[in-house]
Amino acid sequence: MPDAYSASVAERIIDAGGNAVDAAVAAAFVLAVTYPEAGNIGGGGFMLSHMAGEAAFLDFRERAPLAADRDMYLDADANFLQEMALTGGMASGVPGTVHGLQTAHERYGSMPWKVLLQPAIELADKGFAVPASLAAMARDKVRQTAGLTNFADTFGALAEAEVFAQPELARTLRRIAQDPEDFYRGETARKIVAQMQASGGIITLDDLAQYRSVWRTPLQYYWRGFQVLT
Repeated sequence: MPDAYSASVAERIIDAGGNAVDAAVAAAFVLAVTYPEAGNIGGGGFMLSHMAGEAAFLDFRERAPLAADRDMYLDADANFLQEMALTGGMASGVPGTVHGLQTAHERYGSMPWKVLLQPAIELADKGFAVPASLAAMARDKVRQTAGLTNFADTFGALAEAEVFAQPELARTLRRIAQDPEDFYRGETARKIVAQMQASGGIITLDDLAQYRSVWRTPLQYYWRGFQVLT
């Protein structure tokens, strides 16, 4: 990831005695602040790990809402409505990032959850100097989502080298630091559903409450004497 903030935080966590999963959790939440196109609490992901001799693979990708159906992105003539599948409320899957990072931390984390989220909270609260790549991304997304989302309300004024703070995100991260279940069953969940309703999405409180990350067995091979996991 071309993001100096998350790299710096990961290094600080390791230097403070944290392990690789601690560093990954802290870096992931920082990315939600400083590089939202690649790391965000409204998305999902995978984690392949090898901790204390144990290989594991955690699947916390987004899931289809309960109301989703096979033809939801087709018009009456069975034509694919690409924009609906890419942008706006109907394009959203049930987010897995928060649950996945919490699940990984419960199994392997060595530092307190609140400590790992603090760097992200501070960057959201106090702001950070915007790199050129993020400013360019914001301009593109504002143009692409015009009239479809409220993206421009937050990111429309983002400019290169200026300090950009996100107080609403800081408040959300504080709630998650206090209790990650807030994202799926508390105030944050209710805010997500309210935005879904405002933007034509179909994610409900039931969708959020039922979300679960899944531990899977990684594929394993041996090559020239090395164990390869994927």
